[in-house]
Order: sequence, then C-alpha cells, then structure tokens
Amino acid sequence: MSPVEVQALLAEKLTECQVQVDGDGYKYEITVVGDVFDGLNAVKRQQYVYAALNEKIADGSIHAVTIKTFTPAQWAEQ
Repeated sequence: MSPVEVQALLAEKLTECQVQVDGDGYKYEITVVGDVFDGLNAVKRQQYVYAALNEKIADGSIHAVTIKTFTPAQWAEQ
C-alpha cells in the first residue's frame, strides 16, 4: 500500500482525527491528532489507531508502522 492509501484508510476510519502518513510502502510513520486521545494513556492511543489498521496488518499489506498520537493541544505545542 502507498502512504496515500494508508492515509485514506485511516481518514475513513478515524473520522474525528487528522491523519498524516509518510513511508515507503514497507514502513509507515503515522501521526494522528484528535480530541479522542484526551485522557487516554499511550497504550490505549496506540490500540485505537491499530484497530483501524488490523485488517491490513493481518493480510500483509502493511508490515511496519510507527504511530505518534496527539491531542490538538499537544499538537499545538509541537
């Protein structure tokens, strides 16, 4: 899958978030910003994003991901 395809998949499933995806078709760097992460610990945030990717990870379309998650306030501080 291309980074554009991964971004479209995540944007479709994580409608309340802003998503950015970079990568080379093998490894992807995913940044997700949304209010949904407010009050969630790092593990819960990762699980939220992985849930949207599980099918593609299981079928081998996506091999490796690095996920960074932020609330809008955290993102503004970046």
